[in-house]
Amino acid sequence: MNATHIMTDIHPCFDLHNFTTLLFSSDPSVLCVLVYLVLGLFSVVTVCGNLLVIISIVYFKQLHIPTNYLILSLAVADLLLGVVVFPFSMVHTVTSCLYRQNVFCKIRDWFDVTASTCSILTLCCISVDRYYAICHPLTYKTKVTARVAGVMIFVTWSVASMIGIGVSLPGHNQGTCKEMCLVDLLTTVTGTIFAFYLPAFIMLCIYMKIFVVAQRQRNSIQISKSGGIRKTERKSTKTLAIVMGVFLLCMLPYFLCIDFLPLVSETPPFALVEALNWLRIVNSMLNPFIYGFFYSWFRSACKIILSGQIFTGNFANTKLM
Repeated sequence: MNATHIMTDIHPCFDLHNFTTLLFSSDPSVLCVLVYLVLGLFSVVTVCGNLLVIISIVYFKQLHIPTNYLILSLAVADLLLGVVVFPFSMVHTVTSCLYRQNVFCKIRDWFDVTASTCSILTLCCISVDRYYAICHPLTYKTKVTARVAGVMIFVTWSVASMIGIGVSLPGHNQGTCKEMCLVDLLTTVTGTIFAFYLPAFIMLCIYMKIFVVAQRQRNSIQISKSGGIRKTERKSTKTLAIVMGVFLLCMLPYFLCIDFLPLVSETPPFALVEALNWLRIVNSMLNPFIYGFFYSWFRSACKIILSGQIFTGNFANTKLM
């Protein structure tokens, strides 16, 4: 863009960055419009995908089981991210004036941290549910009941809310280039340990245990239908690998960045930090595809919902495939 069109009220932390100069111009650049379109598309897909999951589980009685209650909680958390956090973060990425609005920062951070943490903790609860379903199938229905799932959901949202308050309430430094929505190192590290590293470690251990048990069961089966069983196990193992791989790919770079950010002498480019942040919250867009579209019941439910059949009759008792 022409240098005469560049805004002068850019935050001092970023006025030397070419990326900032390109975005924060008085005339919307092609890149600026493209960023809005892409991030806006992420928000729409996140909202629509998680709404389909929520409507499916709430409407169809066949889906009223403990496992799906956890998936419902996950979809609600991801929906909040799509409705509240995505639009605010989109404006925050493309404009610089919001760095001085501390109240906005705290509100946005609380929604962001709470919903993101709840999403991560719910993924951890789902891994526990899958562990008992695969490794202890005979006692699964007695151990993981609707009441147990309800307790998991309540604890998950309570812990996520407390972590959100703990991270977003501390005061921000004023009048310097540390004016961004950042908190002190101790609060950041403590929050990321309980919000990401500990749940991720638990999930990794559980899925490794599930993989080992599945391999052991496969090796012990010596029946004529073993070929079909091996195919099912390969699909389950592949699903677990995708779940954990996508989760770590989206989350790990951002959390490593914010933990090491206070320790480096030079602040990394604003574009890099924002890209990693969007990679983190885009995980909420992918969750419906991973935990929903991998299930045949969800595909069947989507066909009924998207075709409008639920408005023409009572399909709540429909047997989904």
